[in-house]
Amino acid sequence: MRISQQHSNRQSHNWLIYDIGDQNLLKYSQHYKGILYDLGAGESPFKDFFLEYADQYIAVDWAGSFHDTKADIAADLNLPLPIESEVVDSVVSLSVMEHLCEPQTMLNEAYRILKPGGGIVLQVPWQWWIHEAPYDFFRYTPYGLKYLFEKAGFIDVVVEPQSGFFTMWILKMNYFSQRLIRGPRLLRWAIKTVLLPFWYLGQKAAPLLDKIDKNWELETSGYYVTAKKQ
Repeated sequence: MRISQQHSNRQSHNWLIYDIGDQNLLKYSQHYKGILYDLGAGESPFKDFFLEYADQYIAVDWAGSFHDTKADIAADLNLPLPIESEVVDSVVSLSVMEHLCEPQTMLNEAYRILKPGGGIVLQVPWQWWIHEAPYDFFRYTPYGLKYLFEKAGFIDVVVEPQSGFFTMWILKMNYFSQRLIRGPRLLRWAIKTVLLPFWYLGQKAAPLLDKIDKNWELETSGYYVTAKKQ
């Protein structure tokens, strides 16, 4: 199932990360239910997908976001949210917490607004380049994530790596090489033409090579966390 629009662009240097995102969004689909709040929703690219499972989708994001935000509720996730307590069935937050200078506040607030028995699905990068600077503050180990979630009050905290070493390494190489494409238009075209087969073949091979890696969590591209409110 294709969820991300970028999924189908096989001339991209990073289509694999969107494939991984699609696979994991489907993997955790049992957690999307009832009234769902997307914290740091940005352009709400997954709204239609979440509404296949949840009854209602509410986008929450900062008005000064780098994205073309389509927020139903404008709020700074570093601060207490203008949302009543225990009114939400499920929370999702994808590639957001690394951009928060007060991540514990966001997790505390996610816990507060969830109904008892409600759940959260959160994704963060680990081995990933600095992006959306200067609003890129943290990278989290599995132990740091578990600590922060449990400190907020969550139970049944499960942290899972989203890839192995080879996917992480090949994607980092592709991002680096993509930044080499510069200069006059003809030169940029020539450089991209040379790089395209390496990008494509590397991303096709990476999931197969990841089978060699027996401990993905050590050097993964990112983590997914699921947890619930008691």
